[in-house]
Amino acid sequence: NATDIIDTVHYLRQSDADWFDVKTESPFGNEGERHVLLVEDSAFFRNLLIPMLTIAGYSVTVAEHAEAAISLCKDGASFDVIVSDIEMPGLSGFDLVRQLRADKRLSDVPIVALSSHANSRDIERGMEAGFTDYVTKLDPKALLNVLSRTSTAEMPREASA
Repeated sequence: NATDIIDTVHYLRQSDADWFDVKTESPFGNEGERHVLLVEDSAFFRNLLIPMLTIAGYSVTVAEHAEAAISLCKDGASFDVIVSDIEMPGLSGFDLVRQLRADKRLSDVPIVALSSHANSRDIERGMEAGFTDYVTKLDPKALLNVLSRTSTAEMPREASA
């Protein structure tokens, strides 16, 4: 509801005064809005990320687990970028990215790993699995920066953890 968005904006500005300074250089998609698939099993992180992404101008579709994300993609849903948690019940984010990369239609879609683990081995493993970038869950500004850099053209693979 509207008060959730107001509360989110208030706390984001308190935690990071520059939060809303992240700007994109070009409009997204045909109507200027970028469509993000957020794959996240944690209600807490979904409730944090959805308003943040919406306020930043993204259209967000949510899948609560990897299987739901795969089903959406197989049913023909189109996304400009996919943001996926790594640790989920059932299929992991690693399993998800491998399956999505095997689909020719999705092979060039940027897929960003979202994890609470950010040591060099975790990041390396994520990049090897096929993620375009790797961001820690506790750094939402880094996520917005990564999303602002992504485009339908292939993005160089790097980690922003």
